[in-house]
Amino acid sequence: MIPGRGEPTSDAVVVLDGAAISYAGPAADAPETPDATVTRAHTVMPGMWDCHGHFMGVTGLDFSLLPQLPVALRAARITGDLRAALDAGVTSVREVGGLGVYLTRAVEEGSVAGPSIYAAGAVLSTTGGHGDLHSFPLPWVLDFGHQAGDLQLCDGPSECARAVRMQLRRNAKVIKICASGGVLSEVDHPIHQQFTEAELKVIVEVAGLADRVVAAHCHGKPGMMAALAAGVRTIEHGTFLDEEVAAAMRETGAILVTTRTIVREILESKAAPAWALVKLEAIADRHAAAVALAREEGVTVAMGTDIAVSGTHLPNSWGRNGRELPLLVDAGFSPLAAIEAATAVGPDTLGPQGPLSGQLIAGYDADVLTLDGDPLADIELLAQPDHITGVWKAGTRVKAA
Repeated sequence: MIPGRGEPTSDAVVVLDGAAISYAGPAADAPETPDATVTRAHTVMPGMWDCHGHFMGVTGLDFSLLPQLPVALRAARITGDLRAALDAGVTSVREVGGLGVYLTRAVEEGSVAGPSIYAAGAVLSTTGGHGDLHSFPLPWVLDFGHQAGDLQLCDGPSECARAVRMQLRRNAKVIKICASGGVLSEVDHPIHQQFTEAELKVIVEVAGLADRVVAAHCHGKPGMMAALAAGVRTIEHGTFLDEEVAAAMRETGAILVTTRTIVREILESKAAPAWALVKLEAIADRHAAAVALAREEGVTVAMGTDIAVSGTHLPNSWGRNGRELPLLVDAGFSPLAAIEAATAVGPDTLGPQGPLSGQLIAGYDADVLTLDGDPLADIELLAQPDHITGVWKAGTRVKAA
């Protein structure tokens, strides 16, 4: 048994009682449950958290095509992504921009099988920033943001405050901002800071009034330092993280969400616009080094993939989430530390909205998976859904071998 946080236990038992775990520990101390359904497996561990995903219903990474796709089509595609996530052992998703804020209700009411979704609603961006669609006239982008709700442009403290409140009105559980430029946006530079300090502070303040935390997309150091000073909870990507940034993250308790998967998937497939490939190739090695440095400097790390594509056969698609763990091991994490990043740390990225999840502890959510081997000996098992023999979500088995 791998508990999520702490050392593994051999010859262990996990007892599920409805939607919660009632016991997890040595078999010798387990309570008698004569009427229980018994499942035997090589390994049992908590369901995984993907702390940076997007339910967007796209089949590629050219986001300029988003306004051409009906929202109903995209939502229909995502139902397959929800299933693929469960089959890959992902029982919780912190969705940092996309249609997840709507799909949460469908999952919770049982209309669609899927992981628990803790969604941000729209990605908040400055005009011309990483969340803008630079090839379109600005009025079109503003209209698309209002109609589909994947992104929202806001400039100045008052617009930023209103943008946060609009996501809270949709019951967003986390607020997502673009604190720096990015790779899959055409004209901005990944290093450049985008929101001002005043804008960042009001975003964090308004989110905090509703017990929500802020997730900051950020590659460059200026944006990271400004975002941390404003009080964001997580840094997404963190490409130019250095010792000073790491010290600020330790001091503030901020978490790095890693997203190694999207970098590797695009590098291998070249499945992105030509201008994005140029950007990615310029920062890919630096991103790998930043994740390794964060580990060395004692920064808390959570697993996130930046997966957004529908169709498990496509690069950066749902169902490939477990690939992040071997990439963390490549960056110097032990298999046990990589699993902790993918389980126990997940709820912490939501601050007060975080549920009791990600660990095999009595009273925690009965989100559990079993494997046919030992991921501590071979972390690649978690990247291959065929080795995940069972998945339980809220105590109900949703995948069987």
